[in-house]
Amino acid sequence: MQLLLIRHALPQRVEQVAGGADPALTELGRLQAQRIPEALAEYDVSAIVSSPMLRARQTAQPLADALGLEVAVDPDLAEYDAGQRNYVPIHEARAAHPEAYARIMAGYIPDFADPVAFTARVTAAMQRLVDDHAHGQTIAVVSHGGVINVYLQQLLDLARPLTFPLEYVSLSRVLISRNGTRKVASVNETGHMRDIPR
Repeated sequence: MQLLLIRHALPQRVEQVAGGADPALTELGRLQAQRIPEALAEYDVSAIVSSPMLRARQTAQPLADALGLEVAVDPDLAEYDAGQRNYVPIHEARAAHPEAYARIMAGYIPDFADPVAFTARVTAAMQRLVDDHAHGQTIAVVSHGGVINVYLQQLLDLARPLTFPLEYVSLSRVLISRNGTRKVASVNETGHMRDIPR
């Protein structure tokens, strides 16, 4: 089995949203998402699973359209910032929220989230994906930088939960053998984005 872990495309900045910020993709983000079908053309994707957050679902849709598949949604793939009133893309966060930005850049989840609970939620979601699909399948999982990072942290036994500065629409691959052994085959592949901004 293979998990293709895809970070969502560039979302809009939204602030002070009652009920939690859930931004849509920007125009550039929609262009980035359109690259995914070609980027994954060499893989025999048999299922697509997404975070419930709009930026992830919109990123997954072009792949679903190209393959004629439905996007399954798993609430446990939501990012650690789900429910927060603001969403500031990471490249803007340095000026807008310097303390949170510094913590993220140091590899740690911001103080407003519970890293232990978040990691447990994500790890359980990934295990369900493995359990619910046949061994030979390739599953595209569209989620978030934090989600992908904490899963890789568990697989690679890393000290920091946010070790990898994952690009928008980057691809990280995890291979799962019949006996359940997991191997990280790649992290943050971005060749499909080389000619457009990231």
